[in-house]
Amino acid sequence: MSKSLFMDAVVRDNDSGQTVFGTGTSIACQELMEQVGVWFPDAHLEAEKMVALAAAGHTVLGFDVVMPLFSVCHEAAALGCNVNWGGPDAMPESGKPIYGDADDIKIPDDLPDRPGCKVPLEAISILKKRLGDDAAVCGKVFGSWTLAYHLFGVENFLIGTIDDPDGTHRILEKLMPVTLRFARAQIDAGADCLLLADHATRDLCSPDAYRDFLAEMHGELARQIEVPLILHICGDTADRIGMIAQTGLACFHWDTKLGASEKARELAGDELSLMGGISNYKLLKDDPETIAADAVAAVKADIDIIGPECAIPLTTPLANLKAIAKIGRNPATASP
Repeated sequence: MSKSLFMDAVVRDNDSGQTVFGTGTSIACQELMEQVGVWFPDAHLEAEKMVALAAAGHTVLGFDVVMPLFSVCHEAAALGCNVNWGGPDAMPESGKPIYGDADDIKIPDDLPDRPGCKVPLEAISILKKRLGDDAAVCGKVFGSWTLAYHLFGVENFLIGTIDDPDGTHRILEKLMPVTLRFARAQIDAGADCLLLADHATRDLCSPDAYRDFLAEMHGELARQIEVPLILHICGDTADRIGMIAQTGLACFHWDTKLGASEKARELAGDELSLMGGISNYKLLKDDPETIAADAVAAVKADIDIIGPECAIPLTTPLANLKAIAKIGRNPATASP
């Protein structure tokens, strides 16, 4: 039941009247890791441990979806970046850039078989077999914009968007096959849908840059990837959510820096499915009653899937995470 509810909600076709819960980004916090008995960095590097932590999104938090890629570094590692995989109190980070211009880009033939990709592919396959219809399995891929940060360095890449826009287009186009190959490998492994994360946040990507470099590419990914695609962009996206709604993407996972749930729905229009509504800052600093109240508000604002706005802070209280789905399925009787 959870799987079908989630998949209907992703494409904004949930006519059941029931609230759907979940996220396409990391649900891993230290208290959840302690409860499951699985810690970073093992959950990034060992498939069975990745499965155990991801499954807790459904079994512990009550979400209708699981997503096993807790890091932003899997493709970067497979492409040759030196990744520090972090630990219980630190998320992974990529090392020094490895490319200087578009001509340096070499995509290895064995990309899906390299550990950075192979481990999450194994985890997706295991989750699919174990969960069946109990919960949807969401994969995760990164778009060319984010991959370029890892491979070229954030500053160098962003300078190029101004000084050499043609070169930037070449970089984005040459990296697009990475996204597509990893996406298709995850679908083959059993992913029901995919989160497309592209860190085109407002402070790093102007609305003009989104229009000129990314809107068409995101639309092309939506057309070429055979399962529903959920776009995630951090930060205030009020200036581009209208463009996102025109790409053909199924769903947008939005950040509350955009504003309240009512504003997100108004700006998105009636066709684009929306995921989120729960502030990471509040998850970290507030109490379960506040989180539950925000979840109720998101339901009433017609947010399709209620959950955290982004990968949660590692020190997030587990009680706050559990409060999201505790409001229950029926929005008519939902209360904090």
